[in-house]
Amino acid sequence: MIRLFLVPAMTQGAVMVPDREQSRYLTAVMRQGVGDDILVFNGIDGEWRASIIEAGKRGVVLRLDSQVRPQAPTPDVELIIAVVKRGRLEAIVEKAVELGVRSIRLVSTERTNADRARLARLQAIAVEAAEQTGRLDVPPIHEPVKLSALLAGWDSGHALMYCDEGGDCPPALAALALAAGPPRPWSILVGPEGGFSPAERARLREMPSVAPVSLGPRILRADTAAIAALTLWQAALGDWRD
Repeated sequence: MIRLFLVPAMTQGAVMVPDREQSRYLTAVMRQGVGDDILVFNGIDGEWRASIIEAGKRGVVLRLDSQVRPQAPTPDVELIIAVVKRGRLEAIVEKAVELGVRSIRLVSTERTNADRARLARLQAIAVEAAEQTGRLDVPPIHEPVKLSALLAGWDSGHALMYCDEGGDCPPALAALALAAGPPRPWSILVGPEGGFSPAERARLREMPSVAPVSLGPRILRADTAAIAALTLWQAALGDWRD
């Protein structure tokens, strides 16, 4: 069934008006009309079945009929990714949302050489991926910050899986098995195409909350590394175990 992400609060019988682009998608692309049902969610109130009660040139009007699923938490894992070229960054955002990441944080490193990230475009990709995958929330995408500033304010109770291409770290699954214990928030850090600088690697390795890991014997591009790292974390500590 078609799913839409809508912002307003959701209650039984509430009337909601999708924006112009969503209305066009429902009527012109998906050929929906009065009497058809869709699913809607807002990241707070779970998922609801909604009926189309108006469909015309001025747009679509929905009525919320019943809650289908209550809101459920997503795995407490954040992806921290160095800004890379636009196409690869968009692919990373899409796949990270599909893999269940709670939020996405962009960083600038010493070897970052990509253009500025288009946050509105990336957030739209996140919304579409959430709609298609059945998740009940849309991860926020945060403005880029310098990696050095992020690490300077790091919470020691927040674990950080650092994907190191140096080749002298334990395999990710082995490191995650050693880190297993009471649930706690995690972040996964993936660097730029040129890798982390020696100074950045040294800074990361001296932090007590950081788990440096290897993603195998081959050098991975940033998009492949992000997908691989999230997959391994989900298999070891996330909701793939349920």
